[in-house]
Amino acid sequence: MPAPFLYRAWVGASMLLVPFFARREVRKLRDAGLSVDRAHEKLGHATEPRNPSGPLIWFHAASVGESLSVLALIDRMGKALPNAQFLITSGTATSARLLAQRMPHRAVHQFAPLDAPGPLKRFLRHWRPDAAVFVESELWPQMLRRTYERGTRMALVNARLSEGSIAQWRRFPKTARYIFDVFSLILTQNDAMAGAMVAMNAPPDRVARGINLKSMAGPLPVDEDLLFEARAALGHRPVWVASSTHEGEEETVLAAHQALLKRFPDLCLILAPRHPERGDAVAAMIVQSGLSMTRRTAGDMPGGQVFLADTMGELGSWYAVSDLVFLGGSLHPIGGHNPFEVAQSGAAVLSGHHVKNFSETYEEMEKNGAARLVKTAEDLAAHIAELLDNETRRTAMKNAAASFTAAQTDKLDSIAQRLIKALDLGADG
Repeated sequence: MPAPFLYRAWVGASMLLVPFFARREVRKLRDAGLSVDRAHEKLGHATEPRNPSGPLIWFHAASVGESLSVLALIDRMGKALPNAQFLITSGTATSARLLAQRMPHRAVHQFAPLDAPGPLKRFLRHWRPDAAVFVESELWPQMLRRTYERGTRMALVNARLSEGSIAQWRRFPKTARYIFDVFSLILTQNDAMAGAMVAMNAPPDRVARGINLKSMAGPLPVDEDLLFEARAALGHRPVWVASSTHEGEEETVLAAHQALLKRFPDLCLILAPRHPERGDAVAAMIVQSGLSMTRRTAGDMPGGQVFLADTMGELGSWYAVSDLVFLGGSLHPIGGHNPFEVAQSGAAVLSGHHVKNFSETYEEMEKNGAARLVKTAEDLAAHIAELLDNETRRTAMKNAAASFTAAQTDKLDSIAQRLIKALDLGADG
């Protein structure tokens, strides 16, 4: 298939722009505390050797959620292919740090190369992937075509594009066909996205509905020493968690907590904003609301009426402290966050109504009694109060959430086997 004009234009533009983007991306990683060598992975300079003992399967994801979503899939494929090696690439320093805590056996992480000829040639020359799996919407044209043209079998999993992206691809059908033709298999999150992929000129016989891999990311890691200290600091106090909150949501959470304190004066709220760099603004909000506070970045343990958990990588420990979790990103049209992480921690799931990123998941969880959706501070306070008062209902919710996540296991095995077949990896011994 000849390269369309739009693709050739992008190749030419990338050659001119790569010095600018290289400086920007390297500076961003350096500012995040990464070494020069690691930052230069963006230019295709590997910092790990390629293990020659088995086939290399490359997984590429954009950032934190997408990167963590493939870990359970890699684990399943690794069990079926005991000689396989795995490379995970992503683009952000945060994703690299969190992956380092949960890196699967026989896997390494590198930063993804820029979508330009030089970085990609260096990257592919070193890693020589036998198969490549791209996650969600990471569709860099040259990365896809150059990987395909070296003979690598490729798949797209958890496919999810925004309405704007879909409209853009449909404007350029020849380019879309040229890009999507690289995939031997395209697994979407739902039926609607499967239809959209076909409408965008993806090969119909290679498109199928899969599952939302974020349901399979596994429980967040728990620091047992931190958990022990947190429980000791809290004693017998009741606790609830509000996690992954965004700007405009903390006011609702704090108002709900103020109402709850009238009935449960010892109640502690663990408030974990989605972006820890907002810690100062959230702390000022807590003080302004008249609530007493301790703060994790000050070295504190949970205490006061509110504990501000403004760090990265410790959320699993806070989930382990409480069995009641409100998940943010959902009171305003943000799209919601992953309820499986909460359910897998053994907690009951509460959320706002704006959950389009996980709409099918929440619909099924609500139907099974595994999650509840709220709209206002009064609504949130009423649900938390009911669950604090009624251990039977709280336990039923937790059990329903655990059953829902356990039911996904067989689906994941099926996806792993489907990928192994489509990527022509066979079953090695």
